[in-house]
Amino acid sequence: QGQLVDSGGGLVQPGGSLRLSCAASGRTLSRYAVGWFRQATGKEREFVAAISRFDFSTDYGESVRGRFAISRDYDKNTVYLQMNSLKPEDTAVYYCALRDELWSRRPADYDYWGQGTQVTVSS
Repeated sequence: QGQLVDSGGGLVQPGGSLRLSCAASGRTLSRYAVGWFRQATGKEREFVAAISRFDFSTDYGESVRGRFAISRDYDKNTVYLQMNSLKPEDTAVYYCALRDELWSRRPADYDYWGQGTQVTVSS
């Protein structure tokens, strides 16, 4: 069984930046579409970003478009989420997930999930 490890979360002031990492062991990320989702307390899991396994094409949720960037490094078997201009409303637990198909915005379409990493944006 493979494992996904989400990391890079923390406490940051509004306007700051963080880079999240999704590292895979036992699985080759290049075989999957990778998505990032987030879940704030009391809210449903929300689509943040996704990257294709084929052509590196990307998709973003409307609330993060222009501020966040998803990328993948095949050599390190890792996917990143660069988050800039962070806002308090970005506070949530962030999860990466893998899908053995084209990327999707629906959490239920993903097959494997990381454990999540907490991001808190506060002054």
